[in-house]
Amino acid sequence: MNAWLLQHGKAFKWALQRLAASPTNTLLSLIAIGIALALPAGGQMLLSNALQFARGSGESNATPQISLFLALDADKKAVDHVAAKLKNHAAAKQVRFISREETFKRMQSGENLAEVLAALPRNPFPDAFVVTPHNDSPAAMEQMRNEFRSWPKVEHVQLDSAWVRRLDAMLRLGRTAVILLTALLGLGLVAITFTTIRLQILTQRAEIEVSRLLGATDSFVRRPFYYFGAVQGLAGGGVAWLIVLGVSTLLSGPVADLAQLYNTSVALQALTANESMALLALAGGLGWLGAALSLRQHLQHPN
Repeated sequence: MNAWLLQHGKAFKWALQRLAASPTNTLLSLIAIGIALALPAGGQMLLSNALQFARGSGESNATPQISLFLALDADKKAVDHVAAKLKNHAAAKQVRFISREETFKRMQSGENLAEVLAALPRNPFPDAFVVTPHNDSPAAMEQMRNEFRSWPKVEHVQLDSAWVRRLDAMLRLGRTAVILLTALLGLGLVAITFTTIRLQILTQRAEIEVSRLLGATDSFVRRPFYYFGAVQGLAGGGVAWLIVLGVSTLLSGPVADLAQLYNTSVALQALTANESMALLALAGGLGWLGAALSLRQHLQHPN
């Protein structure tokens, strides 16, 4: 076990030494990798913040809601029954009751409706509930609407489907764009590592041949190059993280000013801990993959 750890430690040390041996080339490679990874990572950050901004804005249509309108003949007992069911409903995040009297008074305050409402023999507005769901996906809200329709004394259920579907479509478009960008630029990272490892193999070709003559196994010969690719990718991921952090810091002021115009305190958030770990893991994995492809190609045919 100690010998195995010692071999891996030497391979890791060799990778660091090779990176430090040509600092200019290493720096340029890390910048290229960092920019390639910062674009999709920044896109994911902006996508998450756009969703947060939409949720936090003060506009009436910013948060998807479901409105329940009760029958005009619903008495207090029926209203209390619906209120209790909504309060205990697992999918309901927030419930707001709007009485028919409150609606009537609000409509009376309008200049064009005051005379019309005064001429009516009775209040034409029903009691209503406005429900904010925990899960505002179109499928979940559709399921809630179908359930509410079956409740006694519920005359009509109105779903804010237009906003939900627009938001869902924008999110799907954004996620697809981030995935495509990640795939394309990830291939670029693999290509950079592939070329770098090829140059390292050509530089170390004599040492590799001597090691094989002395009985070194393929895994022993390949191990330092695997570490080189993974460390280079991981370092490039760190550069990407710093770029995204810098961009989020620069944009935090303008975003705060924009949020004030929408009467919200939403602030631009950098990558979360999970997103940061995923970025570094992806960078290291792609670096390892590029090294593996290069080793498969050039150690078998070093010329």
